[in-house]
Parts: sequence; C-alpha cells; structure tokens
Amino acid sequence: MSDERAAAASDVPLNEVRVVECGGRSLALSNVEGEYYAIDNVCTHDGGPLGEGRIRNGRVICPRHGAAFDAKTGRVISLPAVKSVQAYPVTREGDDLIIDCPSPETEAAQ
Repeated sequence: MSDERAAAASDVPLNEVRVVECGGRSLALSNVEGEYYAIDNVCTHDGGPLGEGRIRNGRVICPRHGAAFDAKTGRVISLPAVKSVQAYPVTREGDDLIIDCPSPETEAAQ
C-alpha cells in the first residue's frame, strides 16, 4: 500500500460523498460527521457509482437501487447488494486527505 493525496478536505462537505482516484482506482470518499472514510466506488449489486450517492446515518447509499454500505468499513448493510466493498484508511494532514491504497497492479501480484 502507498499513501496518496486524494483530495482536499474542503472538497468533501460534511455528510457528503465524492468520487476520487487513488492508486489507479476509483474510490468513494465520504465525510461523516467530520471524519473521512474511503471505500471502493463500485456497488456490488450492479456496479453503480457509490461516490455519486448520498450519506445517511453513516452509510453510503448507492444512487441506482439504494443498496447501503457502511462508510467506515465497506460492509454491506442493505439489499439489493449482498457483498461488501473494500475500505481504505484515510488520514488528514492540514487540508489534505491522504488515503492508503494499493495500486491494482500491486494487488494482482499478490
């Protein structure tokens, strides 16, 4: 894994989610009550863009069919999705949000 600046904290408003790139992959970066979390940006139900969804009670809601994922852990919470997504550690350094994420090539080699 490698640390990579993915966004400015000011670009992710309170209780909202945004699409960011990190390590060559698309992630859904959320601001839940002032804490930042990153999960894969692909709903396991039908590939919907989680980063284009909304935050409700600490959950990322897929904009296509309403599947919910825990913003912190990536655990699936409600149907129609049944499989969880990967979560990635996020740290804040000033206004920079740093995500610890592997590149897809690194994961493939493992």
